[in-house]
Amino acid sequence: MTNFTNEIKRDLLAHLPSTRAGAAAALAALLSTGASLTEDGFEVISENERVAEYFVRLAEMFGAHPEVREATRDPKRRRDKLTIFCGGEEARKILSLTGSLHMHLAEDEEAALCYLRAAFLGGGSCTLPHGGASTGYHLECVFFTSERAEEFCELLSSFELYGKVVRRGDTYVAYIKSREAISDVLSVLGAENALRKLNAVSAAREQSNNENRIQNCMAGNADKAAIASARQSLALRRLREDGVLQTLPAALRETAEARLEYPTLSLAELAALLGVSKGGLNHRMRKLMQIYGEKYQ
Repeated sequence: MTNFTNEIKRDLLAHLPSTRAGAAAALAALLSTGASLTEDGFEVISENERVAEYFVRLAEMFGAHPEVREATRDPKRRRDKLTIFCGGEEARKILSLTGSLHMHLAEDEEAALCYLRAAFLGGGSCTLPHGGASTGYHLECVFFTSERAEEFCELLSSFELYGKVVRRGDTYVAYIKSREAISDVLSVLGAENALRKLNAVSAAREQSNNENRIQNCMAGNADKAAIASARQSLALRRLREDGVLQTLPAALRETAEARLEYPTLSLAELAALLGVSKGGLNHRMRKLMQIYGEKYQ
């Protein structure tokens, strides 16, 4: 559900770092998820115009002036890609600033949050289950190296959030798969609107699943009732064919004939037809099946 990813990113973009340490952490995250080195600097590629603008604003806080080098259209995904270039001394300054930053992030909670938010902005996505499925929640962030993916998970763990890392082609993916864990991540990162939507979707899906469970239970009970009715009808027909019914008390004969005439009625419906309680009808039916069992089994 790409729209949900965009909702998360809209929320995170509202948290522009207010300190140089936070801005440096956010830059480090964006470089770890969406940048590639060139001979004279580095490029950041983004499909989100606001994320591209976010990167430019961060770089400007350190005196750099990145430029949009290329805007291309991906016909398959129907999205524009912006390539932002930063070169020369400005690029070297940013790379030097962010290169060894990761090991110090756990010491600065606000900077760590800036890193986590920017990492999702640069390489994150989140999907929700389709239809009435109860599984399929998936939040991930894609990195170029296993070291950065593992560091991302270590930062998550400092907030009591836990992810795993898997290799996917030439990239490394840090991911979380449970609804509860994703909810905790959105809460910690301050993605409040996305969190409200997640809770609403989850509540609607849980209600749908409960309704399905009730329907399945009812269908299962109906199947059991149909099987019981078929067994009763076969037994009572045998008793009638062999002349046994005619020797039974009137109440049992009446019950047997009613069941044979109305094989699809539930016990409650059959009891109402005969003007007796459901418990009384159950007692009569058990007696009839007992007679059948004693005679033929």
